[in-house]
Amino acid sequence: MCSLAASSLPVNWPGGESPPGPLRSPGAPAKLSDFSLEHKMKPGFPCLLGLLGLLHSAVMSVWGVTTTFPSFPTPDSFPTSDFSSGSPTDSAWSTSSSKSQSFSNFTGNRDDRGVCQCSVILPDNTFPVLRVERLEITAQTISKKFETELSKVKEYVQLISKYEEKLLNLTVRVSIMEKDSISYTELDFELIKMEVKEMEKLIKRLKVGFSGSTVIIDQLEVEIRNMTLLVEQLETLDKNNVLAIRRQVLALKNRLKECEASKVESTPPPPAPGSCAHGGVANISKPIIVQLNWLGFSYKYGAWGRDYSPQDPGNGLYWVAPLDTDGRTLRYYRLYNTKDDLLLYTNARQNQISYGQGSGTVVYKNNMYVNWYNSQNMAKINLTTNKVDLSQTLPNAAYNNRFSYANVGWQDMDFAVDENGLWVIYATEASTGNIVISKLNDTTLGVLNTWHTKQYKPSVTNTFMVCGVLYATRTLNTRIEEIFYYYDTNTGKEGKLNIVMQKMQETVQSINYHPFEQKLFVYNDGYLLNYDLVFRQIPQ
Repeated sequence: MCSLAASSLPVNWPGGESPPGPLRSPGAPAKLSDFSLEHKMKPGFPCLLGLLGLLHSAVMSVWGVTTTFPSFPTPDSFPTSDFSSGSPTDSAWSTSSSKSQSFSNFTGNRDDRGVCQCSVILPDNTFPVLRVERLEITAQTISKKFETELSKVKEYVQLISKYEEKLLNLTVRVSIMEKDSISYTELDFELIKMEVKEMEKLIKRLKVGFSGSTVIIDQLEVEIRNMTLLVEQLETLDKNNVLAIRRQVLALKNRLKECEASKVESTPPPPAPGSCAHGGVANISKPIIVQLNWLGFSYKYGAWGRDYSPQDPGNGLYWVAPLDTDGRTLRYYRLYNTKDDLLLYTNARQNQISYGQGSGTVVYKNNMYVNWYNSQNMAKINLTTNKVDLSQTLPNAAYNNRFSYANVGWQDMDFAVDENGLWVIYATEASTGNIVISKLNDTTLGVLNTWHTKQYKPSVTNTFMVCGVLYATRTLNTRIEEIFYYYDTNTGKEGKLNIVMQKMQETVQSINYHPFEQKLFVYNDGYLLNYDLVFRQIPQ
């Protein structure tokens, strides 16, 4: 057996040039994988010679060179170094001129079984296809990445152009603001002022419609006033402290919202008509203008209301009793069967009397109760007959404008009606002008019981009774009254209140309460007003 793995056959190309094409230059080594030949023959020197001849012929045919092998005798043993030593025919291995080259760089031996093995290093003439493919793939990948980055650059260029336009526009706006007399800080302060004004309006609405304790609302009102002063100071002194003032405004807004929410949650349901199952007056609604008295705006003093009878509480007559322009004498009054008749001035019954004095008039069970003119007497007038059914002296009562209400003259006796019946509010010399409350028998006009308060009557603008509790008002300004005082005849307790009561005109001449409707009937400089009362719920 003879095996040939790889060989190197250095051969000269004609003219001494390198072979054309992709072949390597002569003598360049070839990898073992580039060329391998294996041939099996019988052991011996003829096998080796035959293989060498085949290899030489193959190489020469590839390079276009022809070589001739000499004929060798068959030796008994295989040489171990190379074929050119000790042979008389060494020159026969090469051709004449430069077209032939001797074999070199090969080794050969024979193993224990007599198999001949030799190796020859051949030139590596293979083209690097794999490396070229890898290079092409790398080039494509780089090209794709470049296109992606190029598209991003284009987008960035467009964005930069837009931002340049915005920046230019902003620069123009800033320059205009710098040249303008009103700066951005002043504009911020104007917004803050508007917000504070809105909070002032809201706190006024809360004071009118809030039921329960008004301490929190009073505190908020004070803080809002302080906020207004602070805004004015900051506007003149420090125009860069806008953020701090905004934080305070926001905190106040939140507190106002909480108060408004608690107002909605704490508004109790009204008690049954004519019932005293409540904890007293907690709040009052805004005024409702019903009508101007039929005599006109010049008749500023007087009273009005609705007849109340426990036997028929929902069907009483409406009555209007304006005084003369002197603010003292009651001469005429009108009766209306329905509120629609009152609004339209239709179907009215007008009666004349000549002995009424002051605007403390009230109607109860179809009878009108007035202070007899220029006297200490009380008069009971039957509305059906328009005649005086009864006249009775009120013991120790001051009269003829001795202790009348503030801003309202000749109202020494103020009659009132509530769920418990007929009352009279007055003052005596012994009480030194403090309010005295007496419960009357509506049939005999006799005094059933009397309570003395510590409230000075001339400092009060008017009073009314609800469930045996006296409520007194005072003037805060030309548009606001305040229910500020109460006296409970059921317990003998008195105290302070803070219930805001809006009005249409400056002076309140009279206030009458209707137990069934739970409304106040107010005579305000000739206008007839209605107010709804909100009562405090009794804890369960």
